[in-house]
Amino acid sequence: MIHEMRIYTCLPGKLPALQERFETATLAIWNRLDIRPLGFWTTMIGPSSNDLIYLLEWQSLEERQRKWAEFVADPAWKEALARSETSGPIIANITSSILQPTGFFRPFISLEADG
Repeated sequence: MIHEMRIYTCLPGKLPALQERFETATLAIWNRLDIRPLGFWTTMIGPSSNDLIYLLEWQSLEERQRKWAEFVADPAWKEALARSETSGPIIANITSSILQPTGFFRPFISLEADG
């Protein structure tokens, strides 16, 4: 399993427009293409309140390359992108990192008692 962290830095005041695009269009397209987001975050305390950070899960780099190409070529995505940017661009910068797990961390498993 491979995880990708993407950070979108929005132009000032444009973060709500990006969030709306994800909520109303992007996630439905990803669902159709089986692109698996693990979570989305904004910065509560830190250097930029204009960032949207999210994680994606991929089976392999090949899957990432293939599905990302399908996504950017998707007509519904192109339409959503154009519609969200009718007043101009909303993103100033995008960074993407492919993350590699360390050998020393194992997630904790919470076992809840059945009453």
